[in-house]
Amino acid sequence: MTDFAAPTDDILFSLRHVAGATAVAEWDDSLSEDILAHFAQFAEGVLAPLNVIGDAQGARLVEGRVLMPDGFVDAYAQLAEAGWQGLQAPERFGGMAQSPLVAAGVSEVFSGANHAMQMVCGLVPGAIETLLHFGTQGQQETWIPRLASGEVLSTMCLTEAGAGSDLSAIRCRADRDGDHWRLNGEKIFISGGDQDMSESILHLVLARSGSVEDGLKGLSLFLCPAGAGVTVTRIEDKLGLHASPTCQLRFNGAVADLIGAEGDGLKAMFTVMNHARLDVALQGVAHAARAAHIADAYATDRVQGRRKDGTPARLCDHADVQRMLHEQASLAIGARAMCHLAYVEMEKGERPDLVSFLTPLCKVFCSEAGIRSADLGIQVLGGYGYLNEYQLSQVWRDARITSIYEGANGIHERSLATRGLKGPGSDQFADMITELCNASGPVMAELSEWQAWRDRLRASDAPETDAHAFAQSTAQLYFRACWETCAALAEKHPEPERISTLAAHVFNS
Repeated sequence: MTDFAAPTDDILFSLRHVAGATAVAEWDDSLSEDILAHFAQFAEGVLAPLNVIGDAQGARLVEGRVLMPDGFVDAYAQLAEAGWQGLQAPERFGGMAQSPLVAAGVSEVFSGANHAMQMVCGLVPGAIETLLHFGTQGQQETWIPRLASGEVLSTMCLTEAGAGSDLSAIRCRADRDGDHWRLNGEKIFISGGDQDMSESILHLVLARSGSVEDGLKGLSLFLCPAGAGVTVTRIEDKLGLHASPTCQLRFNGAVADLIGAEGDGLKAMFTVMNHARLDVALQGVAHAARAAHIADAYATDRVQGRRKDGTPARLCDHADVQRMLHEQASLAIGARAMCHLAYVEMEKGERPDLVSFLTPLCKVFCSEAGIRSADLGIQVLGGYGYLNEYQLSQVWRDARITSIYEGANGIHERSLATRGLKGPGSDQFADMITELCNASGPVMAELSEWQAWRDRLRASDAPETDAHAFAQSTAQLYFRACWETCAALAEKHPEPERISTLAAHVFNS
């Protein structure tokens, strides 16, 4: 088994040099490096050793409560005590007030070390952001300090049995009861819907306060603390993420408070969802990097066959294995750069339409990069990759969900080919590619072809027909543009030859 090692050098190279985090006012370079190093040490020593344990034991529903696997409660106590749950929370609420760029690095390391636990903890930043944007002063003062301290964890309750991708079909009811509301209905696929790590849970629930005929306009967002009226009826038996309890919840007269304006539930919920989608993209990056690390370590150590001179060869000496190892590593580094550029654009705040265009693009490409890298890793290890011993089977199983949750990738692809082409975001995307690439480089010719395709889709009556192909082509264009930048900045990386070798693989394959 290959121990988890946080890819901090690659993360800092991507943030500093490729994405240009140093140009963002809130970025403190030395502090950011220190924070990432401290969390990496914690992740390697505390979180990662629980990953296999969590996969083997899973979360359990016992007498209506979810019990986490051995070691998770203590690890979470350490996580909360160190203040990591409040990394982005404002200082006035007890947080560290660090930028989303630092949080992106921490989130990737967390997912690489223990994706299942990250799933249970990772919705807190989105919940805090939602409270800051839409909550009353009282709601903020009540909940943000508790979320930042780790006393409370949060969930996002959207999906119902008949309302997955189509949120207009939500039936969970919200009815006024004096100064509060009462929720009645069921929600499914709720990550961390219950657990025994935090003292309490704050459910963010999208429920119908208007009529069915109102569709999406009849939906409002509610803050519903765990307790009376909220019951866990089952936890799902899943392919992966066994230690992340995916719950079915029943709301039976549960007391809740409206957050934001009545009927604006989807608007408020998208604050959580947009954060979650980029976080899912980073989960894909984490899996791509983890799978690459395991495969490289095995291939470097395993003696297999002979060289031309008759001396023993290592597995990594063989051309086809080199191809797969290079693809794994290039996927991780390129996908990471795609995410980090989106985060930097978000922080600069100058091109919000571009951020809206990049978010689904990152979600699609990076989630699929994690799955692809895990699959390649299994192939590199051969029969041993198919065994549980080397953890690649778990990486693949855990990564597989990322292309499904937070909006199935096909839905994001359709969004890119339809809504994504109506505003200025796609034009700004073309500008970004130009900014990233050399005018005489290989990507600029591809950009011209992409722009012509984009214009045809804009004029089409049925752009969704080409949505998958267009989204995949757009993602490849972005990925290759990121790699052109990586190649130009290779000397900034602690291993410049590695970056140059991987860039050559990207542009020659």
